[in-house]
Amino acid sequence: MVDRPLFILSICLITFGILFSYSLSSFAVLYYSYGEFHFLTRQLIAGILGILLMWGISLLDPNRFILKFGFILFFSGIFLMCIMHFLPESLATSAGGAKRWIRLPFFSLAPVEFFKIGFITFLAWSFSRKFSLLEPKSLKEEFFIFLPYVFVFLIVVYLIAILQNDLGQIVLLGATLALMMMFAGSSFKFFLSILSITFLLFSLIIITSAHRIARVKAWWAGAQDIILSFFPQSIANSLRIENLPESYQIQHSLNAIQNGGFLGEGLGNGLIKLGFLSEVHTDVILAGITEEIGFLGLIVIVIIFGAIIFRILKIANRSPNTLYYLFCSGSALILGFSFLINALGIIGLIPIKGIAVPLLSYGGSSLLSVCILIGMVLCISKRAKMS
Repeated sequence: MVDRPLFILSICLITFGILFSYSLSSFAVLYYSYGEFHFLTRQLIAGILGILLMWGISLLDPNRFILKFGFILFFSGIFLMCIMHFLPESLATSAGGAKRWIRLPFFSLAPVEFFKIGFITFLAWSFSRKFSLLEPKSLKEEFFIFLPYVFVFLIVVYLIAILQNDLGQIVLLGATLALMMMFAGSSFKFFLSILSITFLLFSLIIITSAHRIARVKAWWAGAQDIILSFFPQSIANSLRIENLPESYQIQHSLNAIQNGGFLGEGLGNGLIKLGFLSEVHTDVILAGITEEIGFLGLIVIVIIFGAIIFRILKIANRSPNTLYYLFCSGSALILGFSFLINALGIIGLIPIKGIAVPLLSYGGSSLLSVCILIGMVLCISKRAKMS
């Protein structure tokens, strides 16, 4: 039987997302001269379609559907991300100097959002064959097993971090890869080794890009007071850097959260959307939500999201085979990390990465891809022993 609580909880968050796509998009509507219900209508259509996709996919046979569909998304995602760089501006929409969306009639497709589902499927399939939860391996054996995944991940890094200039998605996929390998049976020592190597590589990527160095400086300007407050005064003074450019995104996000207080300013009464941050309904939607419905409303959303992650992990733990266990675990990881990266970004603890909040942020590709992912988990739940 399909896991009904997961389906209902997902619909609740989709409803919140549709509501705030209208409430938080007022400046964007005026700036682009759109109709009043432009964003609401689009998100409503995507939400309804997403719910139907979740329900429809949940009815399918997981043994025949999960792997085939996951690999279709994996290889088609790679293909689309390869050709997107060469498409003319009339067919590919740019952001930050890189092409990230393919323009279709009435819809812009972000291939990376659907590729993430394929990536989880590929890892779940491969790890279930390469690793054993019962057979311990030496660190050397684990490194040899991991080498092919390094090659695959380097291709992903090139397609997303270099061609699309989107380091945030690489951080998300890299963290998911590392933890899925642990869930598959690799040792904690190997996990720490990979984490150290990854940290060095990301540091290299950052210091070789003036754009990324500037973003890190802007983040540290807003975050250093919070982070250094945990250190002794002598250490904090040595780490403090003066005269840094301030991150307006973090500053306005923190102001919005402070303005919201415990109960909020009221639905539609937030100020952050009035030109301070034009895309509040997308990347920093949690700040806009907190300003309007307060910390109490944010707690409700966090509880719902936490319950979704809990249900997915419960399905994972009760799945009949390793493939389904790893797929559901990977799904929980990628959704949880997306929420966490966004939440930590808007309060200044990490640089803002432009990662959408699953089921909440405005955007058809993000919403539909998450609905498909949850639909696949619901499909697997029919084979899990949930009672």
